[in-house]
Amino acid sequence: MQNVFEMMNAVSDEDKKSKPNRRRGRRRRIEIHPKYIYLIFFLFCVFMIVLTYRFPQRFAGVKSIAGDIVSPMQKGINRVGKTLSNRRKLFSSKKKLVAENEELKEQIDALKYDNRILASENSDLDIYKELYALDQKYPDYPKVAATVIGRDGNNWFHLFTIDKGKADGVDVDMNVIAGNGLVGIVSEAGNHYAKVRSVIDDKSNVSSMFEKTGETCIVSGNMETIYKGYIDVSMISNSVKAEDGDSIVTSQISDKFLPGLLVGYVTNMEEKSDGLSQVAQCIPAVSFNKLENVLVITTLKDSSENKDILNYD
Repeated sequence: MQNVFEMMNAVSDEDKKSKPNRRRGRRRRIEIHPKYIYLIFFLFCVFMIVLTYRFPQRFAGVKSIAGDIVSPMQKGINRVGKTLSNRRKLFSSKKKLVAENEELKEQIDALKYDNRILASENSDLDIYKELYALDQKYPDYPKVAATVIGRDGNNWFHLFTIDKGKADGVDVDMNVIAGNGLVGIVSEAGNHYAKVRSVIDDKSNVSSMFEKTGETCIVSGNMETIYKGYIDVSMISNSVKAEDGDSIVTSQISDKFLPGLLVGYVTNMEEKSDGLSQVAQCIPAVSFNKLENVLVITTLKDSSENKDILNYD
């Protein structure tokens, strides 16, 4: 046992002696700064370039080996560079497309606005053309144009208000026309407005005649049948021969309505059950569900020689 302890002590003493030597060995390790390594590598490359240029035959094999090593690397680098370049071009194209898209959207919005303006102007132009044609149809009557600004009751313009009144030369009992013919008559007039009762109103009765024959009749408003597209015609003589589509115009014997204004077109004429007269239906010449603009004839019927055959409210 004593020998064992002596051997262990001897080993420990040797370790103690060797530790300083190990520490000294670690301290003696040489550390080279990276820049010197780069410099050495650079000089080596320059040296190799000079040698290969100076002795091309001797270094042909080295150049071949270097080419085999470098070529795949170069291909990979080229591929990466090309990919990055394509990505950059794609990103640049995308930005350009987005900018162009925004510019096109602005142009489309501007065009839509211009189209709305043009559509509105075209609509106004169509209205003016219609009113002009109507004015030319009755050139002997002075007129003033007016816009419908309100209506009473349902969707049909049986009673409505216009934006012209006494200050514009509009007065009660003046005839109102639109579309292809007679709309109605002014029933009330203020300084800057007027109310119109149309020929389709239940209280309306227009002394009329068949344009072809001159035979008289009465066209009466009917707010029930107008939904089917017609109003009533009565007091037609049995001697009257008329076909569907014949024109009905205002007659000379009315003391309120000027003569010759188109009221509508006759249809479904038949003899009454008493056999003394006929009745028919009249398709109005005006669309009374979409009136926007009218012409007011600013002259009154001279009824000094005639009396109306029926009262008009």
